[in-house]
Amino acid sequence: MWRIWLLFDPRRALVGLFTFLLVLALLIHFILLSTDRFNWLGGHSAPSAAATHMSTMPDAAKP
Repeated sequence: MWRIWLLFDPRRALVGLFTFLLVLALLIHFILLSTDRFNWLGGHSAPSAAATHMSTMPDAAKP
């Protein structure tokens, strides 16, 4: 394993790795923000189908 670091400068390799991971993370987040299902910032304009069919529970029997 140590021979690999003789081929590459460790500082440049780690900076390149962290830069790649940062760009990848930003790309994934922007792709998710562009969808309606996973956009956590824009909010949902219409309520979901499950929320429209919910009803309240009946009142408990009064003595």
